[in-house]
Amino acid sequence: MRSHQEKLSILSEMIAFARVDYSMKKSEYRFLLTVANNLGVDKDTVKDLLRKKSPKVVLKSQADRIVQFHRLLLLMNIDQEQHSKEIQRLYNVGLKMGLPPAAIGQVLQIMHNYPDKLVPADVLINIFKAHYN
Repeated sequence: MRSHQEKLSILSEMIAFARVDYSMKKSEYRFLLTVANNLGVDKDTVKDLLRKKSPKVVLKSQADRIVQFHRLLLLMNIDQEQHSKEIQRLYNVGLKMGLPPAAIGQVLQIMHNYPDKLVPADVLINIFKAHYN
């Protein structure tokens, strides 16, 4: 079970990522609300996070970091646009999470093989598994 602070940190990171291109589209906002709902965080709290960032909490498990990377990947592709700045930011976030650079690169490359560039969770997990073996 995640702490409330961990949940806020996850959402705060996603908000910052959505704003990398200096705007947040409706589709990105709706996706953030869906993730917040799945985490048990209400809409008013999300609105507060839009105004004030939550302190960063480092996700402890590798699985949690991979899930967060996947959320960010989905967020990047939700608006059907990928800017080089977003791709570079996602790559750097993955590195800061301690994810293998080759796995990150492979995910960013294969996303183009899927409709709407939405990499299925099982494919993403298998890529990371292969790089940990």
